[in-house]
Amino acid sequence: MDRLRELRKEQGVARQDLADEMLISKRTLTRYESGERQPTLSMVFDLADYFNVSIDYLVGRSDVR
Repeated sequence: MDRLRELRKEQGVARQDLADEMLISKRTLTRYESGERQPTLSMVFDLADYFNVSIDYLVGRSDVR
């Protein structure tokens, strides 16, 4: 999920801080960002809410936030 990494860096959120907020490990978040692992649907909802973007934007289906 390239957009996840972009949003995190754009907002200046450390990987560990976001992982703590989402109640996941830093390693899991790293795997989400690299595309090595896919988040659950509920995690996608949580991440979209956290960054205040649409789910379609987060997963790359739309360029409209």
